Amino acid sequence: MSDDTKFDIRHKSRVLVDGPDRAAARSQLHSVGYTRDDLKKPLVMVAHEWIGTMPCNYSQRALAQQVMAGIRAAGGTPMEVNTVSISDGITMGTEGMKASLISRELIADSIELCGIGYSFDAAVIIVGCDKTIPGGAMALARLNLPGIVLYSGSIAPGSFQGEDVTIQDVFEGVGKHAAGNMTDEELAELEAAACPGAGACGAQYTANTMATVLEFLGISEMGTSTPGATDPRKNDIGVEIGERVMELLANGTLPRELLTKEAFENGIACATATGGSTNVVLHLLAIAAECGIDLDIDDFNRVSDNTPLIGDLRPGGQYVALDWDRAGGTRLLAKRLLEANKIDGGQMTVSGRTIAEEANLAEETPGQKVILDAEHALKPTGGLVILKGSLAPNGSVIKVAGHERLTHRGPARVFEREEDAMEAVLEGQILEGDVLVIRNEGPVGGPGMREMLGVTAALVGAGLDSSVALLTDGRFSGATRGLMAGHVAPEAAAGGPIAAVEEGDSIYFDIPNRELNIEISENEVSARLSRYVKRSPNYQNGVFAKFARLVSGADKGATTR
Repeated sequence: MSDDTKFDIRHKSRVLVDGPDRAAARSQLHSVGYTRDDLKKPLVMVAHEWIGTMPCNYSQRALAQQVMAGIRAAGGTPMEVNTVSISDGITMGTEGMKASLISRELIADSIELCGIGYSFDAAVIIVGCDKTIPGGAMALARLNLPGIVLYSGSIAPGSFQGEDVTIQDVFEGVGKHAAGNMTDEELAELEAAACPGAGACGAQYTANTMATVLEFLGISEMGTSTPGATDPRKNDIGVEIGERVMELLANGTLPRELLTKEAFENGIACATATGGSTNVVLHLLAIAAECGIDLDIDDFNRVSDNTPLIGDLRPGGQYVALDWDRAGGTRLLAKRLLEANKIDGGQMTVSGRTIAEEANLAEETPGQKVILDAEHALKPTGGLVILKGSLAPNGSVIKVAGHERLTHRGPARVFEREEDAMEAVLEGQILEGDVLVIRNEGPVGGPGMREMLGVTAALVGAGLDSSVALLTDGRFSGATRGLMAGHVAPEAAAGGPIAAVEEGDSIYFDIPNRELNIEISENEVSARLSRYVKRSPNYQNGVFAKFARLVSGADKGATTR
């Protein structure tokens, strides 16, 4: 918008509530508490995904009240909107996990529908659990209303035997228990201690990765993500964000003005510099698609190869999310990356300040060891790597924290679904050197591309993480660690080479050369694929079947069109 043009702060809502012909609409809004004066002000959507089934979003209704107070104080009329969310952690390893990625689309769709349906002038979208964050960002990009995405915050770590623990420790405890290295009583004690209250999973897993990435994209205010869900500062942040969205509305600042290709590259740098979740690849590709930004899976290698790993964060490192907050938060990370000339500091954010200006506000806690400088990086390149090759022509994603094996060759152990692989691990059927191949778990084949944290954590708990590898056309939790390649594309259900793998085939992981190969000839792969009989769809109707019919490959973000 040009400087000499004043933005109409009621640019959408006038058609909904102004004029004699809109009396019926006003009458119904009066019935739920809105006055005539309320309806003369800008209408601002405050969307969230509160649900009484999990801790990740459990604080959102209370946080929404703070945001709404800020909007009212700044001259707007807030209206609360609620949609669904699916807990990855609770559904992990079950059929219900297939609902998780599908929920990202439903979240984006439902917020978009309400945004258009109620003619909102601006929006604050509160997000928490994994798919709610990209879903909220996708909706904001579609609506292109003045708006902000606000992360409701991380859970505090639990305490078990004198150590900080997270949900990752519980998943790995299942593997230890199966291997006879943890008693029933110890597992029960760990289970009761790991999740002490509201908030999303408490390390650099998918939720915290995506929340901090959105700050580097510019659509979340820098410094608002790292305070925990139960931190008293979150209430003040909520009020501030409510006031801030009214500033964006007054200025006519639109999300797609902030979501540039350079902003997405800043977001990739944030994720790779902190050893973030592999799911960031899927989600950034999806958000970029909503903006019409030409982001390609190969861009992740290019940025990651130029970004040092400087965040010592779980699951690959030592510290949890709240440690990052105490150390200096996202502004400190931005400062370190700018000092190394690894991000574009000129990109604008919702605060009205550039990334560089936000970084100048960083306050580092003396002696902190969570966010390092480039000179003392844990690894000279970032934590995310895209592998291609005869098994993954369109790509696969792997996370490397700096201490994993760089190569692995081993015999394939082939499983047609996650449950079968999990059973094999728990029954001690997986041997050192094996390569687990889990297929028909992709966006179409699942459908819904389940995470494999149950299996990968069980391998860790059984002490096999340093000697086996795993690949899947499904995906991983941000808590996954070890030599694990996900998002293999094309998937088995789309006729990808992963469908040609047979028990005992030699699989070769070559991270330095960014390759993932099956060591048989191309002719043999083609011959096997010609004989491969695709599995019948797991769902014939309903939302799962609809998703399977419409979804793109993982290399395109698994978006529906």
